[in-house]
Amino acid sequence: MPADAPMPLCEMHLAVAADWGAAEYGVTDVLPAPCRLCGSRLGTRYASGWLCAVCEWRYGDIPDDDIAPPRVDVVYYLRYADRIKIGTSGNPRQRFGAIWHDELLAFERGGRALEQRRHIQFAADRFAGTEWFQASEALVAHVAVLATGIDDPWELHARWLSEALAARG
Repeated sequence: MPADAPMPLCEMHLAVAADWGAAEYGVTDVLPAPCRLCGSRLGTRYASGWLCAVCEWRYGDIPDDDIAPPRVDVVYYLRYADRIKIGTSGNPRQRFGAIWHDELLAFERGGRALEQRRHIQFAADRFAGTEWFQASEALVAHVAVLATGIDDPWELHARWLSEALAARG
């Protein structure tokens, strides 16, 4: 019996228990390729195959073209030079194609009401008549909080889409 074993079992019985746990509950790992439905790379491997750990789509299944993608409204923060745009969209990839920008800084889940609250919150930094703001210390700090722990805002957006899809049932 290993000295650091969580239970007084011999190595053979520990291995049998580990195999049973993996078969029953799966093993979280990186999917062989991104999920076709939500784009996540995190999966759960079972003896019968893989499931996306985010949206639970069976890896390898082809999504039905009749399933409309869910709408997830986001408030986005785009940087262009020394300015930051605070806007909202349900389809940010398409929206960003029409906006000249250098970098996507962050996403915040929410729609027009949240966008308006942010416009009021940072009104002192706003360029009149636009959704563009000076990159003030307060605004930069707010964006930094939103971006904490997020390597790529698009991964966060993909997670929100997959959660919305999973909530459909």
